[in-house]
Amino acid sequence: MWTYDKHLQYPINLKHRDPHLAKIIISQYGGPDGELGASLRYLSQKFGMPDKKSKAVLNDIGTEELAHLEMVGTIIHQLTDGATPKELDAAGLADYYTDHGWGVYPQSAAGNPWTAAYIAVKGDPVADLTEDLAAEQKARATYEKLIDLCQDNKEVVDVLKYLRQREIVHFQRFGEALNGVEEKLAQKKFYMNNMNQLFDNK
Repeated sequence: MWTYDKHLQYPINLKHRDPHLAKIIISQYGGPDGELGASLRYLSQKFGMPDKKSKAVLNDIGTEELAHLEMVGTIIHQLTDGATPKELDAAGLADYYTDHGWGVYPQSAAGNPWTAAYIAVKGDPVADLTEDLAAEQKARATYEKLIDLCQDNKEVVDVLKYLRQREIVHFQRFGEALNGVEEKLAQKKFYMNNMNQLFDNK
């Protein structure tokens, strides 16, 4: 299904650790609008799509979100790499350190672990794609808030801006997919209505 290139979609080489930033950025790893939820949402919803094109859009974007998950995890790792337990405690990560050490665990900035309740798979293509549009806007808004909070670290801001831009592109692609699905469903309804009229006339 995938060909995995063993490099990040956007280069990340942070020179200064900052556990405080890691504590908030982790929300895009396992928070309610983060990359883990996005990838699982889209890769699950694709099975309910009515045509190959919309399935492909969900598969492509879901796969890219996995790449973004890897990027966000890399940011968190590099911001905490070498930090002492005391530094982590000072950053408000004592509870996190107790349970996960220096690992990268999917949770929100508030410390809530990732849950499948963050995503929805309705099995209705219009409902699912409409949710996906909203999900991309929420992710964009979260990245913009993180950018506001990370202004003193240009290296981090550059990566976050790249990720935010991808959310905008995904929003556009989901909009195109929704238009195509609605047109396809309208054609089917038109065909069925005509068939009903044909039988009614007989």
